[in-house]
Amino acid sequence: MDFNKRRWFFLVLGFALLLLFYLAPQFSPAVDPSGKQFELSRAGQAALGLFLLAGIWWVFEVIPIGVTAIAIGILQPLFAIRPAKEAMKDFMDPTVMFILGSLLVGLTFSKVGLTKRLAYRMLVVVGEDTSKILLGSFVLTALLTHIMAHTAVAATVIPILMTILALYNEGDTSGKPTRFGKALFIGMAYTAGAGSICTLLGGARNPAAVGFFKEFTGKDISFMDFSLHMLPLGWIIVFLVWLLMMVMYKPEKKVIPGLRVKAQKLYQELGPMSREEKFVCVVVVLALALLIMQAAVPSLKTLDRSIPLLLAGLLFFATGILDVQDLEKKVPWNIVLLFSGAMSIGFALWKTGAAQWMAVKWLSLLQGAPWLVFVLGVALLVLIMTNFIMNVAAIAIVLPVALVIAKYLGVNPELILYASVTAAGLPMLLLIGAAPNAMAYESKQFTTGEFFVAGIPGSILVLLSLVLIMFTYWPLVGLTALLK
Repeated sequence: MDFNKRRWFFLVLGFALLLLFYLAPQFSPAVDPSGKQFELSRAGQAALGLFLLAGIWWVFEVIPIGVTAIAIGILQPLFAIRPAKEAMKDFMDPTVMFILGSLLVGLTFSKVGLTKRLAYRMLVVVGEDTSKILLGSFVLTALLTHIMAHTAVAATVIPILMTILALYNEGDTSGKPTRFGKALFIGMAYTAGAGSICTLLGGARNPAAVGFFKEFTGKDISFMDFSLHMLPLGWIIVFLVWLLMMVMYKPEKKVIPGLRVKAQKLYQELGPMSREEKFVCVVVVLALALLIMQAAVPSLKTLDRSIPLLLAGLLFFATGILDVQDLEKKVPWNIVLLFSGAMSIGFALWKTGAAQWMAVKWLSLLQGAPWLVFVLGVALLVLIMTNFIMNVAAIAIVLPVALVIAKYLGVNPELILYASVTAAGLPMLLLIGAAPNAMAYESKQFTTGEFFVAGIPGSILVLLSLVLIMFTYWPLVGLTALLK
């Protein structure tokens, strides 16, 4: 039995907070600007305690992150938050299945050799300077998220990055963490988020936010309008993430002598693409095309986004490219369970009213604030919430209340929309905030604590980038802070 004092301290602390919220007298209701009261039920109060327990256990890794997810499902019925049937149902939510499908696609890319082919080709282009290798990896990740969901992008690029890391380690297969490895994978997770806010195709939160905005204001935001406002901001954050990684995790080696020649040689040794590689490429392109067409073809909107990637995975098993050994030994079930638990705690906060109570409590404090404080307060709330619950849920909870308060303050509602989307796309503190975060963790190059620490300056840079763009670029394209 392990009696590690630090581990047991945080284990007990998390459980103590759950008990505290469960046994505490009922909290006062939250009141929105119109005077409407939002009561916090006993179940919602306990959900807040479970929310804190999960955060502490995940950040400090007191038990495996997938086991913490299982605890979330167990503790909900034990503390009368939700019945077991509801709590456990979320473990098979379509979003979790989408992540599983993405992992299967990434696994297939790696198995047939496509990731090596892509990695070697990229290294031939960017050369031997490790800072440029990092920048090239981040640019590739961000560009791909302009046309496909960032979860699918992470599944595609992570095997490529693993190949790059192996070349950096010069054949050392021990998997020992390095500063370069930390920068490579933490930076990938952050830049996947930064790239995904640039277009409506980067994640489900973007069209969802636009939909809520239209419902509450009557104004529609086109694909081009969205991209016009968000592209510069997303790319500013991409380059700031690169600088942050170079400061926090400056690579041990400035250059890798002979890497370009070695990469060119290894690429040539792969020879022409095999039939398996071509088949995988065709299947994945068709799956991604189907995902992209969902945004434009009305008849496809009812098709859950998990279906194309799961169908691709099914074809890979049916054709023998993947087998049962891959399913049992190579699929990172720890990560799948992590997101299952994240969905469960997110729905618990949402359905018990705890998330809405938190949002109204926080935003009501900003009613008389200057416009800049109000906008940053909204962004900060979404930034925090989206580290714990689905980003779409964070948008659904915060945006309607924020738009009502913005009307009283005379703040341009579009400013609230774009600030909320930015924050929802960049949860940099916890692995459960976004699928790329958790998938990057599977590289074993960093701990959850290191990810959390890097996310603090990262989140500050996101808010500073938002301030910069609000005072410089957005006014140039007609987005003023206050309504005239």
